[in-house]
Amino acid sequence: MTIRGLRTAATVTAAVALTVGAGAGMASAAGAVGSGAAAACGPGTLKVTTTDAGSGQAGMNHEGTYLKVTNAGHSTCAISGYPGLALEGAGHTALKTTAHHGDTYFAKDPGAHRITLKPGKSAFADLVWTHAGPSSAQAKYLQVSPTGGNSHGVVAFDNAVDGGELSVTAWAATPPGAS
Repeated sequence: MTIRGLRTAATVTAAVALTVGAGAGMASAAGAVGSGAAAACGPGTLKVTTTDAGSGQAGMNHEGTYLKVTNAGHSTCAISGYPGLALEGAGHTALKTTAHHGDTYFAKDPGAHRITLKPGKSAFADLVWTHAGPSSAQAKYLQVSPTGGNSHGVVAFDNAVDGGELSVTAWAATPPGAS
């Protein structure tokens, strides 16, 4: 991992530590309970993408997409909580990012809960931003840390984002529905 990646990952971790730390801890603890319980998804197990999941999200200067994590491993694992997020500009430079957890303009937050992912199965979170203000930052990429740790994926994300502020729901087994 590059120094830039470490710096940005550390920023993401610090920004979501209070909220996601509890959720990630619950996933680890829940994974240890019972003989058939799935362990928490480890670094490199989850592949991150974005998807419209069959419905566009745009209106009143709001735009959105779904984050999708797919278990690319060979064993069942579990996640919970909210994704860690960090915007990047051209050349993968870190941009100021603030993530708000809860309901978005387009979807109701399902709340942090454990999701078990068999190999090839996915979880979703709704991601929304506005793009009409003079303080818009032009993002080119988005770092997504599925479990709030240092392990993250980077997806193309060519969008203007007001003040670097993103709203995101917790992970859910299906795309979160309308609020």
